Amino acid sequence: MSGTILVTGGCGFIGANFVHRWRRAHPLDPIIVLDKLTYAADPSQLDGLEGVDLVRGDIQNRELVAHLLERHQVRTLVHFAAESHVDNSISGPAAFVQTNLVGTFALLEAARQVWAGDAGCRFLHVSTDEVYGALGATGKFSETMAYAPNSPYSATKAGSDHLVRSYFHTFGLPVITTNCSNNYGPRQHREKLIPLAITRMSRNEAVPVYGDGQQVRDWLFVEDHCAAIETAILRGAPGETYCIGGDNEWKNLELLTFLCELVDAQLGRAQGTSSRLLTFVQDRAGHDRRYAIDAGKIKRELGWAPAEAFRGGLEKTVRWYLG
Repeated sequence: MSGTILVTGGCGFIGANFVHRWRRAHPLDPIIVLDKLTYAADPSQLDGLEGVDLVRGDIQNRELVAHLLERHQVRTLVHFAAESHVDNSISGPAAFVQTNLVGTFALLEAARQVWAGDAGCRFLHVSTDEVYGALGATGKFSETMAYAPNSPYSATKAGSDHLVRSYFHTFGLPVITTNCSNNYGPRQHREKLIPLAITRMSRNEAVPVYGDGQQVRDWLFVEDHCAAIETAILRGAPGETYCIGGDNEWKNLELLTFLCELVDAQLGRAQGTSSRLLTFVQDRAGHDRRYAIDAGKIKRELGWAPAEAFRGGLEKTVRWYLG
């Protein structure tokens, strides 16, 4: 697939990494980035990229989206734009409903209007494993599991997934959905766990640990995630869902302890300096205990697998944030 690609939320964490990857792999494809440029977006992340046009705008503006699709003859739309910080969804859920639900609806309607049954186009919807709720001590999320979101964030992402699915079955819109595990890597906003911890450790500030720190997450290097999305665009079947995970489970406290070692080594200070900053705080409301992804489907059917070892990816991440 070639031609102009429209990336929503392309100034955010995963979106910006994806734009960089697509530019390297498809140097002749024009890229349009549509981004509202909220607090979590950074347009400087696209500096130096040729053939990338940034449009400041809201995905809820259906007329703008339709105009971009039509004017630039866009045949691939990759939808990253979302409110994503769970803590913010607890304190202010309205923005999550508007962006994640209403915004996705506007994109789907614009694509349906402009593409008008063109089966060769692709609408790639990027979602999260949090739509499945929480796991016990064993088992993994897969594409066939029932949805059971537990936060306003995950509920709005679950709703957007259902909208995307319905537009395939009702209107034949050529959509693909991906549900990923926790991403880490360069360009992530510093409110998220790993960059927040790195930043606070470097400043000798307290690093919060929610509850007992035994929550388990499956960590995926952002470049591996972007490779999976690219693979889904090029080889995935319309109407399908693909779960993307790193097969890399860590308890939060274990992860932070490992991160302490890497930060201390990078800063050339005594081991144990950062670990003294770990501070247990009240747990997040509705905090899911464990997430883990079974990525067997995308591995079997599309030939994708994560390439970055966790230590190497985390070392790259630490170096990026500490400059």
